[in-house]
Amino acid sequence: MWYPEHKQELESFIDNSFKKKPNIKSKKINGLIVPHAGYEYSGEIAGKAFSLLKNKRLDKAVIIGPSHYAPLNRAVTSDKFEWVTPLGKIKLFNTGFQTSNIEQEHSIKNQIPFLQKLNIKEIIPIMVGKITDEQAKELAKKIAKIKAFYIFSTDLSHFYEYDKAKETDKNTIKIIENLDKDNFKYIDACGQYPLMIMMHLCKIKKTHPHLIEYKNSGDIVGDKSAVVGYASFWF
Repeated sequence: MWYPEHKQELESFIDNSFKKKPNIKSKKINGLIVPHAGYEYSGEIAGKAFSLLKNKRLDKAVIIGPSHYAPLNRAVTSDKFEWVTPLGKIKLFNTGFQTSNIEQEHSIKNQIPFLQKLNIKEIIPIMVGKITDEQAKELAKKIAKIKAFYIFSTDLSHFYEYDKAKETDKNTIKIIENLDKDNFKYIDACGQYPLMIMMHLCKIKKTHPHLIEYKNSGDIVGDKSAVVGYASFWF
């Protein structure tokens, strides 16, 4: 399991992660960029970001994650009407996306318990494959019409030595924060295609990402020989 399978343990983990809410001044939050590793690695970093959505009025979320298990050159949503986690059922909605069985995609499903604790009632999970910039632009226009929070899922660099990972991730974070389309090709992240959509969406919403926290697995478990980077942002 990517997260605790028992309800009480899962709720306790999320509640504790929400206590680390960052201090930001902005009252307007369109969405988040969050990691999707197992909770013992990146759950606190994600939870810290999700805590910013507490007591907000929207009850829907769009979750956009990369495809880890199936080759894809488009975006698809689930063919189900609901998904289930240890915290119960959550309804799914669709706004005209093609459907497929995407329930195993952890980049999406790992975000749902956080949203359930925030009393989000409905989600549209969108799995994105290798798309073009033009496809990303059209997808951003499409989801911009949905009145919901936007959750973009990505981890950063994978399996570099600690210092190289930190330098690589620092560059990726700078590109994300600056919406630097000219240097997008230098982003080192498994969710690069969701991030491409995010950049277009931020332009539509006239906002940009702000880093909340960065760590890599070496900071968390101590093994610095081959690490994975994790960062969270709000926009």
